[in-house]
Amino acid sequence: MPPVVSILCAIVLGVSGQYYVKKGINMIPDIDFAAGLHIAYARIFFSPSVLAGIALYFISVFFWLYALTKVDLSYASPFLALTYVLMVVVSWLFLGETITWLRWLGLFVVIIGVVIVSLS
Repeated sequence: MPPVVSILCAIVLGVSGQYYVKKGINMIPDIDFAAGLHIAYARIFFSPSVLAGIALYFISVFFWLYALTKVDLSYASPFLALTYVLMVVVSWLFLGETITWLRWLGLFVVIIGVVIVSLS
């Protein structure tokens, strides 16, 4: 597998993991950390969506590790900036979050930076 494909798989899986964690947290009513951290975190951790998100994060690590065996960290790491871009798009499309024009502009700048690094 080409390293860039592996990097992109790690990014997509990581973004998917974040989405499922957030979706799971949103489904838990009245998370109260004042009642005790262990109780609140147990409720969060045992949510099926949160567990799915954690599993996706875990799988993404294997793609990232593979990529790091093939390319320099200084090349691979800037691609992680695409996580910000994809996370905003996913949050907008699937979580109904409002994204300001200034945030869209910032994401465009991030994309330009990733393209420049990928050409190096």
